[in-house]
Amino acid sequence: MAVRGALRRCVRLLSWVPVLVVTAAALWSYYAYVVQLCLIAYLAMFHVCFGMFSWAFWRSVFTAPSSPSKEFQLSSTDKQRYAQQDTLQARRRILVEISQELPVHTRSASGEIRFCHQCQLIKPDRCHHCSACQTCVLKMDHHCPWLNNCVGFSNYKFFLLFLTFSLLCCSFIIATVSPYFIRLWLGEYLSSSVKLHVLFLMLVSLMFFITLSFLLGIHCWLVTKNRTTAEWLSAPFFRHGPDQGAFDVGLKQNVRQVFGPQRRLWLLPVFSSHGDGQVFPLRRRAASDTPQALPSNTTYVDEEVKVMGELVYLKPLSSYV
Repeated sequence: MAVRGALRRCVRLLSWVPVLVVTAAALWSYYAYVVQLCLIAYLAMFHVCFGMFSWAFWRSVFTAPSSPSKEFQLSSTDKQRYAQQDTLQARRRILVEISQELPVHTRSASGEIRFCHQCQLIKPDRCHHCSACQTCVLKMDHHCPWLNNCVGFSNYKFFLLFLTFSLLCCSFIIATVSPYFIRLWLGEYLSSSVKLHVLFLMLVSLMFFITLSFLLGIHCWLVTKNRTTAEWLSAPFFRHGPDQGAFDVGLKQNVRQVFGPQRRLWLLPVFSSHGDGQVFPLRRRAASDTPQALPSNTTYVDEEVKVMGELVYLKPLSSYV
């Protein structure tokens, strides 16, 4: 047990290595740009970009993943009932019974209620268990080793801003350092320290610019389609089958779910995402099929149709009592 505990601590320490690599690269870029090259005419703009990048990066790293609320967790009585069942079919019936009181519409690939045995809870829509974080994460997108954190409902906006400001920083550095790089390429004399930092800035900035352009482009497309990376790789299942576009409720509303209704907050790494991460509007076609996923004695009301046009929230009637 002592050896296993020591190994677990070592793994936790090693998981911070990518974060330290990104931090070291950012600090060296700052030193090379500000101290060595000292491009005074560009310093104000650079500090704005670097400050926003740092703010978004650390919010992405240190914002804990949101987990499902207590209503999705099995009570002590339900846990006991569930554990006492001898057959898989009996356990499934218990989960179906409990899920009638919850706004859960997605299913596993086999059509069963999505249940996390580690966390002992019924998973809300778009929630997945992260083996690295050892918890269920609301609207989980992916686990990012460069952040040593899960990207999900609580920090997806911060992650997008981190990519955006990183790309902006790289673009700005490439544009302003290029004259030095051209002089170096043409064989003009530059001190050895300046050569080193020019080469480092151009190499690292170009490498990250290419990578970030590809990554940010993918995530911008995912936002417009209202999909997570997990849903892009594997479509969510409903009773009627897999439906990759079930949560796509239009470009405007898709963007507002991530960035919120107040546009003045969109570019700031402050939480402004819409909703609670547990209940999501469904596309009208998917919503019309969803009640079949639950027993026929469950009654639903249309909560959001008058406010959000084509959006439909489906909740059990009991949640309004």
